[in-house]
Amino acid sequence: MERFTKQLEFITEIDSLKHVLRNTILLDSSRRENDVEHSWHMSLAAMVLLEYSNFNGLDINKVIKMALIHDLVELDAGDVFAYSSANREEIKEKEKKAADRIFGLLPFEQEKELRKLWDEFEEGLTAEAQFTQALDSFMPILHSYKTKGLQWQKHGITAEKVLERNKRIEKGSKYLWGYIQNIVKDAVEKGYLKER
Repeated sequence: MERFTKQLEFITEIDSLKHVLRNTILLDSSRRENDVEHSWHMSLAAMVLLEYSNFNGLDINKVIKMALIHDLVELDAGDVFAYSSANREEIKEKEKKAADRIFGLLPFEQEKELRKLWDEFEEGLTAEAQFTQALDSFMPILHSYKTKGLQWQKHGITAEKVLERNKRIEKGSKYLWGYIQNIVKDAVEKGYLKER
């Protein structure tokens, strides 16, 4: 009963992630997406785009799990805009504390499993983590391009900044990185993005 109670507490707590808004706009431009929508969309993208990973034999279940849990820490730490000038070290510390609390709600072995996956994603050293990170960066750029640069323009983001901030995509998928470079170039030509 204690195990089940802990699991329910975790499930109840993470429901609040539906209220954590991101800067990414939905593809229909109607509103900002929340963290749950981002994680779900990323998970499906992982299944569909797996063939474009740089790696053979990728553990897709691991990738999907990482995609589903990678932003749980934003329950406490909040979402930080990708192009923000916020102190990245401070953010990492806040997120580690959040990971301790949130995963700590679970029974011990589940806490260990999910925390290990979250740490692996953050470190970005394994093939699965690199592909998941690539998708985490890829999806918001796709949204920004498809919404004609609404958020890029709102925040004064340049093509140079988009490419610099998201070059980690190449580690996980050279194919997706090539696509991003092409749509960023097209976004500049269409006036969605300033070059510098």
